[in-house]
Amino acid sequence: MASFPPRVNEKEIVRSRTIGELLAPAAPFDKKCGHENWTVAFAPDGSYFAWSQGHRTVKLVPWSQCLKNFLLHGTKNITNSGNSRLPRPNSDGVSKSRPCEHVIDCGDIVWSLAFGSSVPEKQSRCVNIEWHRFQFGQDQLLLATGLSNGRIKIWDVYTGKLLLNLMDHTEVVRDLTFAPDGSLILVSASRDKTLRVWDLKDDGNMMKVLRGHQNWVYSCSFSPDSSMLCSVGASKAVFLWNMDKYSMIRKLEGHHNDVVACEFSPDGALLATASHDTRVYVWDPHVGSILMEFGHLFPPPTPIFAGGSNDGWVRALSFSHDGLHVASLADDKMVRFWRINEDCPVQVATLSNGLCCAFSTDGSVLAAGTSDGSVYFWPTPKQVPRLQHLCRMSIRRVMPTREVQKLPVPPKLLEFLCYRM
Repeated sequence: MASFPPRVNEKEIVRSRTIGELLAPAAPFDKKCGHENWTVAFAPDGSYFAWSQGHRTVKLVPWSQCLKNFLLHGTKNITNSGNSRLPRPNSDGVSKSRPCEHVIDCGDIVWSLAFGSSVPEKQSRCVNIEWHRFQFGQDQLLLATGLSNGRIKIWDVYTGKLLLNLMDHTEVVRDLTFAPDGSLILVSASRDKTLRVWDLKDDGNMMKVLRGHQNWVYSCSFSPDSSMLCSVGASKAVFLWNMDKYSMIRKLEGHHNDVVACEFSPDGALLATASHDTRVYVWDPHVGSILMEFGHLFPPPTPIFAGGSNDGWVRALSFSHDGLHVASLADDKMVRFWRINEDCPVQVATLSNGLCCAFSTDGSVLAAGTSDGSVYFWPTPKQVPRLQHLCRMSIRRVMPTREVQKLPVPPKLLEFLCYRM
């Protein structure tokens, strides 16, 4: 296992400046609580960016127009929910070709967001039901919102219409993730210690409850092929689930404190997890081993110190779509960009009270939300992927580690394919 403490070298680490900001409107005095931006999300096709603006609202903006505004008018853009009204569903303003900016009132504090898009040939797993209230077309774009009261609301992004209201969780819905295969299978993670699997093509039927966490579940993430799910939570929990059998594969051991975020690499060969123990681990999920460690305190804290209040809690992470970079937010007011084969951040930026982050669909921008409801954007590190890495990703998309290890190739090449060098 490679241990990578944050050795700071001003000549090597690039300090990044924001390319844009979306500042939340000032809240009245009686609404100072509940304005945290707990989640940000980009649509799979890159058409929309959404974030929880606080006070039960979600803001959606056309992403291409948002970038253009940053270039034309500078970095700051103060949002104004009072002037952003959703056009009526039958108006010309609502169309896939002309995305429009609007606000959705979700009725309660929004803790999680997820975009989902439909692939018509992916049928519902419930084969006995022939009639459904909703028929999802190929151009359907949905937004799932997880609320403080345990409900999950499903919205049509283009019309703003509420399609489904899912009610089974008894506590905050802390995270949501759609299966990447277009099946509209949705998994929710909650403080009620459960994960629930929903089939939106079956009118939001709850298919399964995944139990195993003994405390709050903070985050969940699908593997790119939708066959595996990772869930993380309090008490050092990192679980891997088989989503064909809805059974637990294994529990990953290594963190010393609550684990709050997880995400797979684009080829599914790596899994990154972030913890309050000041560390981000990069795992091989197929064998359960730790390949890399990105530390946020130097020297690395002892397990006893890492297990308590250490002022270096990692709050969020995101895996870049090039498979080479991981971004992390920590309580030391820093955003770090890590390259998976280097022992220190390649780029850093300052951010106070960061809570969440996500890379844009094309991987060129990182968005991060803060406790005052605002969002900040940075350019990601520039690197042209080498041909060897692109070939490795192509192989790992279809071959898990144990199959790769059986290939009749030299040991050094096996190490490279298994991300061990």
